[in-house]
Amino acid sequence: MTKLRHNWQRDEILALLEQPFNDLLFQAHTIHRENFDPNAVQVSSLLSIKTGACPEDCGYCPQSAHHHTDLERERLLPIEEVIKNAQAAKDKGATRFCMGAAWRNPTDKNLEQVAEMIGAVKNLGMETCVTLGMLTQTQAQSLKSAGLDYYNHNLDTSPEFYGNVITTRTYTDRLETLAHVRDANISVCAGGILGMGESRSDRAGLLQQLANLPRHPESVPINNLVQVEGTPLNGTEKLDPLEFVRSIAVARILMPKSMVRLSAGRAEMTDEMQALCFFAGANSIFYGEKLLTTDNPETDHDRQLFNSLGINQETDTTARKASAPGSRPLPTSL
Repeated sequence: MTKLRHNWQRDEILALLEQPFNDLLFQAHTIHRENFDPNAVQVSSLLSIKTGACPEDCGYCPQSAHHHTDLERERLLPIEEVIKNAQAAKDKGATRFCMGAAWRNPTDKNLEQVAEMIGAVKNLGMETCVTLGMLTQTQAQSLKSAGLDYYNHNLDTSPEFYGNVITTRTYTDRLETLAHVRDANISVCAGGILGMGESRSDRAGLLQQLANLPRHPESVPINNLVQVEGTPLNGTEKLDPLEFVRSIAVARILMPKSMVRLSAGRAEMTDEMQALCFFAGANSIFYGEKLLTTDNPETDHDRQLFNSLGINQETDTTARKASAPGSRPLPTSL
């Protein structure tokens, strides 16, 4: 079994990214097969519970109040609508329901309302995840008391490139929130966005930061930039699809036991690109027609893709948690 490490050097990660493509994918897939069912994918659904007017200036985000997009500001959704959306997601096969709010940081009153939503979704038998911005230690503990399973807070990119994308929140702010979440014994969901004009070294730097956390995030969402008119990053040169696959493979090598999720940008990925990502170690996706405010592949197409690849949709999260995968040999037909 692959040993977990938290002391990766940048040059080591770059060496992995620079391997011949087939060698890299073989290494990543072997590690993936040691730790997970290679033909199972966990499905999550994401709902924006409070949209727009965010005070942050993230260059990729149409919800920022700093950018001129067509997105209209909306208030926090009523709990009845959240329950309705969560039930619909469960009916379509999602096992985790994620709720996102466009806040810099939630108020205590905000948290009380979100806590009620968390309880309602858990009553449906689903895992819960929220992304609400920065948290204090006390707020993280409150979410834990509400029964929250996962908290999402992405690092976005490398420390060196970060200032080119965001100026209203520091890298240290993000790391502190992740520490508060971990200290509260909530599972960490943290990843980043590729294709924002960063270098390969920056992509290595992002993965280094994630892999060198005291504990690897249980969930690692890897987003491919969705370019939205009116945001500063609209018009950025698109990332080579094979470079994205390489990054998925290295994420799997560095964090062998983490769920690696294909997140934003799947609407622009071909079936072939997604298939390579699954082979490279991605084993989680977001389902649904919308991912916060941008398009996502429709569920029927995802089912068709799963069927064509022989992928099973995870239906029981307790089975994943209860099992400790041993080494799974390659099929004899390979």
